[in-house]
Amino acid sequence: MARYTESVCAHCRREGLKLYLKGDRCYTPKCPIERRNYAPGQHGQGRRRETEYSLHLREKQKLRRIYGVLERQFRRYYGRAIRRRGITGVALMQMLELRLDNVVYRLGFGSSRPQARQLVTHGHIAVNGQKVDIPSYQVRAGDVISVREGHRDLDVIKQNIEKAQGRTIPAWLQLNAEQYSGTVLRTPEREEIQDVPVRENLVVEFYSR
Repeated sequence: MARYTESVCAHCRREGLKLYLKGDRCYTPKCPIERRNYAPGQHGQGRRRETEYSLHLREKQKLRRIYGVLERQFRRYYGRAIRRRGITGVALMQMLELRLDNVVYRLGFGSSRPQARQLVTHGHIAVNGQKVDIPSYQVRAGDVISVREGHRDLDVIKQNIEKAQGRTIPAWLQLNAEQYSGTVLRTPEREEIQDVPVRENLVVEFYSR
């Protein structure tokens, strides 16, 4: 499987805002976008002519990078979204939110989506008591996501759980910190994903050209 191995901080600089891909580091002055708030590369500080295409492209890239999805997989998500009833952009956002790695992040088991993805792929996470090591696994209402027994002594997980108790957990999730588990109560509404600053209608228009 292809994966991005370069600095993810360049993504934030390219999009001109924090995508919170490095966890706690993003909240400190060490965050590169705090020191170099311009696009990476030789011509990063030059003027760029905004076109309709570039606006659509940037929204698509921003959404894809926030959730850590590669282009081919992202196209598949879009293909599934247009076959669903309702608003295509909202359906796309809901599918991305219901990825297992994102839910692990939302529950606070991981400090960032990349770290949550690593916890899943390393076999630390269970869904309804069964080990699942596929980050893109789609959870459903009623599913219980937990840290597997025997994996709860990891320092990184303990630290994240302690911090999660002071975080705001989305209303569509329920956290049981003592049991190292959380429950998916329902599918999230678009208004509950306000921390993802993306105009999903532009993403739909990008693929509808």
